Amino acid sequence: MSKQRTVRLKCGKPTQVIYVLGTELSIDVYKPSPLGSQTFEVRSSPGVKCFISDQHNVTMVAEHATRWALNKGTLLLVTMEKTSNYVSDSKVTVTFYGEKLESPIDKIIVQLTAVSISLDVDADRDGKVEKNNPNKASWSWGPNGHGAVLLVNCDKDDVAASEPDKSDNAVPIFEDLADMSQMVLRTEGPNSLLPGYKLQLYISTSDNEKAQVFQHSLTSMIHVLGRKKLSFVMDYTKGNNEYNFFVEGLKFPDEGFNSLVTFNLSLLKPMTVGEAPIFTDRVIFRLAPWIMTPNTLAPEEVFVCCVPGNKKFLKEFTAVVEKAKCKLTVCPEAVNFKDRWMQDEIEFGYTEAPHKYFPVVLDSSRDGGLEDFPYQNLLGPDFGHVTRTSDEVNSLDSFGNLEVSPPVTVNGKKYPMGRIIIGSAFPTTSGGRSMAKVIRNFLYAQKVQSPNEDYSDWLYVGHVDEFMSFVPAPDRKGFRLLLVSPDVCCKLFMKLQQEGHGEAQMFEVLLCVSQPGLKKQTVKINEILSNQKLRDDNTYVQQCIDWNRDVLKRELGLDEEDIIDMPGLFELNKSHQAAGAFFPNMVNMIVLGKHLGIPKPFGPLINGKCPLESAVCSALEPLGLDCNFIDDFAAYHLLSGEVHCGSNVRRKSFALKWWNMEM
Repeated sequence: MSKQRTVRLKCGKPTQVIYVLGTELSIDVYKPSPLGSQTFEVRSSPGVKCFISDQHNVTMVAEHATRWALNKGTLLLVTMEKTSNYVSDSKVTVTFYGEKLESPIDKIIVQLTAVSISLDVDADRDGKVEKNNPNKASWSWGPNGHGAVLLVNCDKDDVAASEPDKSDNAVPIFEDLADMSQMVLRTEGPNSLLPGYKLQLYISTSDNEKAQVFQHSLTSMIHVLGRKKLSFVMDYTKGNNEYNFFVEGLKFPDEGFNSLVTFNLSLLKPMTVGEAPIFTDRVIFRLAPWIMTPNTLAPEEVFVCCVPGNKKFLKEFTAVVEKAKCKLTVCPEAVNFKDRWMQDEIEFGYTEAPHKYFPVVLDSSRDGGLEDFPYQNLLGPDFGHVTRTSDEVNSLDSFGNLEVSPPVTVNGKKYPMGRIIIGSAFPTTSGGRSMAKVIRNFLYAQKVQSPNEDYSDWLYVGHVDEFMSFVPAPDRKGFRLLLVSPDVCCKLFMKLQQEGHGEAQMFEVLLCVSQPGLKKQTVKINEILSNQKLRDDNTYVQQCIDWNRDVLKRELGLDEEDIIDMPGLFELNKSHQAAGAFFPNMVNMIVLGKHLGIPKPFGPLINGKCPLESAVCSALEPLGLDCNFIDDFAAYHLLSGEVHCGSNVRRKSFALKWWNMEM
């Protein structure tokens, strides 16, 4: 349906009217008719279509003259299909007649100049700005959806700049334009137009902090909209023209604001007093979300810290990374300030539009020695940075407490980019620890990876990566969920005891390795099984894990066959009544394709082999996975962390484009 525009006319002097293709002029022929008028006649230039509308129907005016009865509410509707070659090259004449049908009483003459005006974006999401897409003013999800996408320009293309590109209203280098979404204003018509007409581009007050717009000139970029600049006006003097604008997203989706951004264009007609809009066009963008990457996506770059005492760990860790043929980035002590917990400081993700993709690091509010690393060492050309800060920070705000599942289907609903997993306090617990609301709100607002919250406050550190992980698999859902299980560990030790290995000692191998400061004592299988406090601690821990097991099965649509139990033991801290790993927690691993870097548990040696390692290999190797056990005992385990806690992985993006999701 065409946009309708009411035009008020008078008899006598001809009226010049700018007509915009795609609209419909609505002219009341009854109100301006002279006294005594009973009928009227309509004539028009070739290419001008006229229709008579009354209370009952709409009738097209024939090319030959036809008389129409003049009644109250009679409207003349006018459309054109081609732009004019020159000003007022078409016209419509309405002639009024009284009782004497052969003698006209008066006339209305409309002199028409047809122009085409369109504000255009990439509404079909193919990377190109098409002309006047009918869906450009709305947004819908799915492979058959439509609507333009706007990247948050959170990288730093100018390496000399001190802040991300979106931090000011300038474009210091033209390479930055590639991160912006294009918006084109196209006009067609006569080379010269009626004087005084203007084109106004504008944004609402509620949207102006979400995005800003630059106009591309021959030598520079001009800031025209956003950051409290709500309107930009240009003289409309030439019909054929194309104005290129570049739109920059300023904020990722978050609580409290709509992710849609609307831009409007109006054609302004000069009036005796001021100007009046006579045509409006509109386009809509959606701000692209920040997207996490699960363990099942291919690794591209691995990050780890070099700190005092982790030389042996780094050597073994590097060997696994080389197996996986990944780039390894080692953060030196001069940058990490002896902070080894790379997983806790940052979370890697990405953002994407049809025309551009780049990784984006989410910077936690933990802020240890690695505080400056993501901003100073990662933020750069085509590498973005986003952060959310909280005044009150606890251990659950670290990003070992932030994971994402592989793609899942739950009760028929698909989550093709997986679901974010956050650790929180038990639902009935008052005063327990939870991730800061500002971070949780940010994660929920991204929409594409609908978060679910598990129970992790029972742990001393309190991170979900202490009891769960995901590994790729060739069958079923394409992955397995790994859950640590004290029950499985105790049953394994009981079996060993029954086989006569009760005197075998854990940590015995550590005594043969020179590791300064190592204080862990050996412990026999018999001693573990006879330690009632340790058994009680792990009965409680197993109950906590089983709670999460049920939640994860329900929220991720998993069956028991999708879960693998990993042997592990915990002990409760006396003062905090919170659990920590009794031996290196094997579920806290790094996943690099089929290659796994698993904390070496230092279990008892039976015939020269560790039964804990054997149990894990037996469960994972049939899936085509390569188990590599890394000694993280002194460098990480004794400091309440493991391999995953001390490393991080930047992965490839999903093949699926987020805008093609069915929401």
